[in-house]
Amino acid sequence: MRQINQGIKYMLIASFSFAIMGAFAKLASQSMSSLEVVFFRNVFGVAIVGFAIFKKPMVGKGGKPFLLFFRGFMGFVALLAFFYNIAHISLGDAMTWSKTSPVFTAIFAFIFLKERLSIMGWFAIVVGFVGIVFITQPSGVGFSKYDLLGLFSGIGAALAYTSIRELKNYYDTRAIVLSFMGVGTFGPIILFILSKYINIPALDFMLGEFVIPSGVVWFYVVGMGLSATLSQLLMTKAYSLEKAGLIGVVSYSNILFSIIVGVMLGDALPSFVTSIGIVLIVFAGIMVAKSK
Repeated sequence: MRQINQGIKYMLIASFSFAIMGAFAKLASQSMSSLEVVFFRNVFGVAIVGFAIFKKPMVGKGGKPFLLFFRGFMGFVALLAFFYNIAHISLGDAMTWSKTSPVFTAIFAFIFLKERLSIMGWFAIVVGFVGIVFITQPSGVGFSKYDLLGLFSGIGAALAYTSIRELKNYYDTRAIVLSFMGVGTFGPIILFILSKYINIPALDFMLGEFVIPSGVVWFYVVGMGLSATLSQLLMTKAYSLEKAGLIGVVSYSNILFSIIVGVMLGDALPSFVTSIGIVLIVFAGIMVAKSK
C-alpha cells in the first residue's frame, strides 16, 4: 500500500506540474510564437539529458535509426500542434486533446504491433471517439483549425508512443528521449529560417520568428522548462513504483488541474457539452488502461 500511495502521489504532483508548465507556455505565447515556445521547451531537456549521458554513457545495440528519427519527428510535430492550441484555446481543452493519445495508441498498436484488443478495448475506442465528437461539436462547415490540431496532437503523440514500444528493445531510454528533444530543438531552428520565405496562414502553427525573450518572459520560459522537467521526472518515478494502468488512470487528473489553472488565467469554464466530451475521453482512457 505504501508503494501504491507513493506512485499515486508522484503522478498527482507530476500532473499538477504539467498543468503549471502549460500555464507558463500560455503566458510565454503572448510574447513569442508557439514554435519558439516548443524550442525553449526542448532545449532545457537536451541539456539535462545530455548531462545525464555525459555522467553515464548510453547502452543499447541500436540498429533502428529511421524509427528513432520517426519517434522524434512525430513527437515534435505533435508538440507544435499542442503548444499552438495552448496559446489559442483554453488550457483544459488543449490538455484534453493531448489525452486522446491512449485511444489512438491502442489503434496503432493493433495495426502495427499486432497487439490484441479486448472487447473492452474496442468499446473504449468507440467511447473515445464519441467524446471527441462532443468536444468538437462539428457543424455544417466541419471541424475548426483548433479541433484538427488537437486531433493531430493526440495522433502524433500516439504514433510516437507506439514506436517507443519497439525502440525500447534497441536503445537506451535516454537515446529515445533525446531523439524527441533533439528534433524538437533543431527542428524549430530550421523552421525559423524557412519562416522568412513562407507566408501560408494555415501553417502558422509551425512557423514563427525568433524573438529574444526579455523581462518577465524569461521567467515564463525558465518556469516552463523546469516544470516540464520536474513533471517528466516525477512521472517516470510514478511508473517505476506502480502498475502502468493505475498510474495512467491517475494521470488524467492533469485535465482537472489544467482547467483550474486555466480559469485562474482567464479561461472560461468548459460548456456542458464539452464537459461530457472530456468525461467520455477520460473514461475511454481508463478503459484502455484496464483492458491492458
